[in-house]
Amino acid sequence: MRLPDMEMPTAPHRSMRMRYHDGSERLVYWTEREVPYPDGRLIVSRTDLDGVLTHANAAFVEISGYPREMLIGAPHSILRHPDMPREAFRQLWETVQAGGKWHGYVKNLRRDGAYYWVYATALPNIRDGRVVGYTSVRRKPSRARIEAVLPLYRQWLDAEAAGRPALPEAAA
Repeated sequence: MRLPDMEMPTAPHRSMRMRYHDGSERLVYWTEREVPYPDGRLIVSRTDLDGVLTHANAAFVEISGYPREMLIGAPHSILRHPDMPREAFRQLWETVQAGGKWHGYVKNLRRDGAYYWVYATALPNIRDGRVVGYTSVRRKPSRARIEAVLPLYRQWLDAEAAGRPALPEAAA
């Protein structure tokens, strides 16, 4: 499913045409406004094998700013913030497709262009011995751990911009 271009926010913002892993593109806008992760909440989503959302809990809907109807059936990458390097998602997919559990810090893009950070755990859903999809559970992230991962993410983004492979150091 191709994602539509985002609506331009009224707040000061930046924009770019973002290319996704499937080759599709869309115009995204983002602001410098951070939405704090809600205390005491878990964000939960499930996808099919291609990363298309099949479930989004109420906390996911609220913090993303998207109505549930727009989320279900959309690729999970609808939330990809331009500050998130491809390498982080490459590691995530490599891990879960191999049957493992991935943990990492992710900066997500809200529908209104604001952002929010999460500490994510992603793992395969196994039914009758085969992987049928993936679940991601997000928790409130540690600000210190976010600050610690930013230099690595900047290094990966710089490598991507220069057309060099990212050095796959362990994601924080």
